[in-house]
Amino acid sequence: MDTQTRHALKGDKFAQATVSGFSWLSGHRSGMIRWTVSVVVVVVVLGGGLTYWNQRTTAADSALGAAMDLYATPLAQPGAPPEPGAYTTANDRSKAANAKFVAVAQDFSWLPEGTKAHYFAGITYEDLGQTASAETELKLAAGSWDRNVGNLGKLALAGLYHQTARDQQAIDLYTALAAKPSETVPATVAQLDLADLYAAQGRLDQARTLWAKVKDADKDGAAGSIASQKLGAKQ
Repeated sequence: MDTQTRHALKGDKFAQATVSGFSWLSGHRSGMIRWTVSVVVVVVVLGGGLTYWNQRTTAADSALGAAMDLYATPLAQPGAPPEPGAYTTANDRSKAANAKFVAVAQDFSWLPEGTKAHYFAGITYEDLGQTASAETELKLAAGSWDRNVGNLGKLALAGLYHQTARDQQAIDLYTALAAKPSETVPATVAQLDLADLYAAQGRLDQARTLWAKVKDADKDGAAGSIASQKLGAKQ
């Protein structure tokens, strides 16, 4: 086969391939257009979703921060000149903060800040003596996928159970917290609260066992120091 023939064959093959390609594109043109449009739509939706998420997260963080700042506002000192925004009683301050925490929990329930707001709503409801509402909010916080927030909710919930004469439920929660601690609720904290509950029930032997355990586990820490004091006071 001479050179001219080979070039001719290659040209024919290229032409055939080109024609086939155009034929495929023509036949699938509507599909290609739909695919391209779909990709563009997905990109736009994802970009818009990310922007919306960032905006809502920023708003949630700001709202939760404002509520926490209010809850931490110093009370007005008796006889001192009144300061703007100062509350004269802790009850008034808790009531105002509670309204903000509840609003954050409702408005941003699907964000982490909403779960944190449930915890603080529960705490402030407890401040106000509204134990049923406090329990509802604390249970929502206790169910968080974030163990740090969840354990805070469980610790507060256990304290509420003890206050409302449901000691066995409190004991179960304290025991679970000691078994699966977190940065926010170390095992020693749960054990100290459980020991105090036992002491309140008159079960001093079990309380002393826990205090001794905490003392050994946290020799130089705050929990160990508290446990040592408890052991000395109860001997």
